[in-house]
Amino acid sequence: MGSCFSAESRSPLPGSPLSPHLANMKKRNSRKRLGSRGSSFEYRKDEALHRIPGRFFLNGSTDVASLFTQQGKKGTNQDAMIVWENFGSRTDTVFCGIFDGHGPYGHLVAKRVRDHLPLKLSAHWEANVSSEDVFRDFSLGSMTSENMSLLSVDKESRPSIDFLESEKHPDIFETLKESFLKAFKAMDRELRVHPSIDSFCSGTTAVTLVKQGPYLVIGNLGDSRAVLGTRDKNNMLTAVQLTVDLKPNLPAEAERIRRCKGRVFALRDEPEVTRVWLPNNDSPGLAMARAFGDFCLKDFGLISVPEITFRHLTENDEFVVLATDGIWDVLSNEEAVEIIASAPARSSAARALVEVAIRAWRYKYPTSKVDDCAVVCLFLDSNSNHLSTASNGNTEVQPTWKDQLDNDIEENNNLDVLTPLNQSGITRTEEETSLEGNEDPSKLEDMNSDMGINWSALEGVSRVNTLVNLPRFIPEKEKAGK
Repeated sequence: MGSCFSAESRSPLPGSPLSPHLANMKKRNSRKRLGSRGSSFEYRKDEALHRIPGRFFLNGSTDVASLFTQQGKKGTNQDAMIVWENFGSRTDTVFCGIFDGHGPYGHLVAKRVRDHLPLKLSAHWEANVSSEDVFRDFSLGSMTSENMSLLSVDKESRPSIDFLESEKHPDIFETLKESFLKAFKAMDRELRVHPSIDSFCSGTTAVTLVKQGPYLVIGNLGDSRAVLGTRDKNNMLTAVQLTVDLKPNLPAEAERIRRCKGRVFALRDEPEVTRVWLPNNDSPGLAMARAFGDFCLKDFGLISVPEITFRHLTENDEFVVLATDGIWDVLSNEEAVEIIASAPARSSAARALVEVAIRAWRYKYPTSKVDDCAVVCLFLDSNSNHLSTASNGNTEVQPTWKDQLDNDIEENNNLDVLTPLNQSGITRTEEETSLEGNEDPSKLEDMNSDMGINWSALEGVSRVNTLVNLPRFIPEKEKAGK
């Protein structure tokens, strides 16, 4: 979950040349209140989505995975997660994803990406496979212009491919790589024009994977992380980080941002945290170099192109952990793998990791509010007794699709009555904070987010905030800066 720090920031002024998206938000919200036809259509689509067998996004477990998220103390839970078995109607394929939202509407962005990115990936994957079939069916000599058009691809949606590297990978990697790139691009485009989700200063990370047979393909965006638990030659369980935290302190990321006129530097009181800033405005201070949304920075070096990696799994590989930075800020890769391996049962592995992370937050950073935490643990061996300490403990029952639907119905009903940020756009009053303390923790545990709690920021910061400041975009200042 990302949060803002300064109490001086506020929403951009309407009419600012740099904030066309927010300038139209009032009109969009007015249109939405005038009629519910659009929201009803969205609801019907979501209802059909939640009826899909094998798709899970609430706390629980399946035969191959364990999921758990818990809201922190900053406000609405902005983390989202998903496990989708039989993905793309393939019985040997699983999709997993973790999404960490930031900014005032990060929880909405994360959920939107959770629900729609897998659909786009599946569609592009199917289209790419069909294109390959066409290519095999026709020799190059017999290709007509009509047939060639079937094979055309969107060149803009993918960077140049290292052919020397591609030769080492099976066909599924190249097919999924192209599918990931196209799906991520389409997802970001959808967010840019979405009528009711403001992604101008809000966004989300995404670490996603597709496992098919012994092959693992990962698409990563932002600073959430994937870690593999595997056995070394001495049969010792070790941690292997599968993704790179895509932050602006990486030389290649910083170079791209500066080339696009964005600024990259750390604040004096947190020199270890490099951030992305607008050219003429000390905001928003985003602590990652790639993300969905955050369109205030998309012209200045922030991108939504994922880093795609491949791994050929072996019998030594036991599980993959996907988690948001609420876990990695307080636990190392090795500690996370050890906690998963020592869980009393696979069904409770994700919850065990979250609970240890929350205790670690309170111990290591007592002056900070605990961040949201979300974990998906995918087990690579179907033998439930393969983990050294696995037992026949009580298995958490995965909510049915009706439970999942009820959860989203409540969220959809609250979309139109979201309480706006207060004047500062940042923090809540002491009265609001005390009300939060009276919430029933059991209710917060079992839901991805509670729409009744206003989004808020971290007060008394001693840990990294994803955002430091919302852009103000005062025209007079912009002109003076020039």
